[in-house]
Amino acid sequence: MKQSKIAIIGAGGLTGKELTSLLAHHPHFQLVHITSNQVDGKHIREVFPELSHVPDLVFQKHDSPVPEDAHIVLATPNEVSLEKAPYYLNEGKKVIDLSGTFRLHDKTKFEKAYQFNHSKFDLMEKVEFGLPELFREKIKNANFVSNPGCYATSAILPIAILGNLRKNIQGPVIVDAKSGVSGAGGRTEEIKFAYTHVYENFRAYKILSHQHEPEIEEYAFVGSDPKEIYFTPHLLPVYRGILSTIYITFDKPIDSNQIQEKLQSVADKEPFLRLYKSPEEIELKKIQNTNFLDLGFKTKGNTLVLVSALDNLVKGAAGQALQNLNLMFGYPETLGLVNL
Repeated sequence: MKQSKIAIIGAGGLTGKELTSLLAHHPHFQLVHITSNQVDGKHIREVFPELSHVPDLVFQKHDSPVPEDAHIVLATPNEVSLEKAPYYLNEGKKVIDLSGTFRLHDKTKFEKAYQFNHSKFDLMEKVEFGLPELFREKIKNANFVSNPGCYATSAILPIAILGNLRKNIQGPVIVDAKSGVSGAGGRTEEIKFAYTHVYENFRAYKILSHQHEPEIEEYAFVGSDPKEIYFTPHLLPVYRGILSTIYITFDKPIDSNQIQEKLQSVADKEPFLRLYKSPEEIELKKIQNTNFLDLGFKTKGNTLVLVSALDNLVKGAAGQALQNLNLMFGYPETLGLVNL
């Protein structure tokens, strides 16, 4: 079978590295072009010596020509994606953007959250949100997909799959999330994300101002009345993984069996959603280096507590991108993502 060629713009970061490794094992995708302005000219195995199985490629500048028949994954900062996505779409390429630039449909909310002017907002009419569990059929027919944020995925999915039960929710919904440094800010060289600042330490950051808060609000309640989200992220002294605890109050006491039936009916159909009997069973070590989102819940009176966990570099980023690529190119959705 002919392979589909892929170029990763921004392959020198943690997400780019993860996707490079995943694509190297995929039978139908061929990675043919990688870029990084920071390590331009270096061989991929010089930058990632632990990835001995990756293709024989050399990093090029972001502006270097991409092979004509290659499609694009943007693992770039928001402002770079704003410039690059329309350029590649105009060339007739399929594009997956891992930045937050094309996730929010409210321009005012976007510019408040991301702190820059969105000059290509007309493209929001053409982009699909890359959460397969919610938008699988749209992704299959898409040329342009915006990959969800890692924190956002951990919160959107548990809420969204409640379906019609969401109509009885009284806002706000509280999302208390903890991430390893590779999800919270490990793509930067900022000292506050360095090992010496996270070891034997734990703190909240971007309280009531994180860019994923409006993303969760927009997509967790698709098809239902929107509710306000209060999202607080915390930085864990670990490398990878996100664990989110979600507190939801309903307008009347909750039937635990009804919640169980609803969540189980969804989990039974979704290859990367695992429902556990108790939220105490949800832990980072079970999802690290996998594309699963693990979920558990408990009820008390009018309150539902959902606990979810995912690997921020896999289901929260590169794995979900590959899941979307599989859908866009007509391959089995799980290809290259099971038995990681």
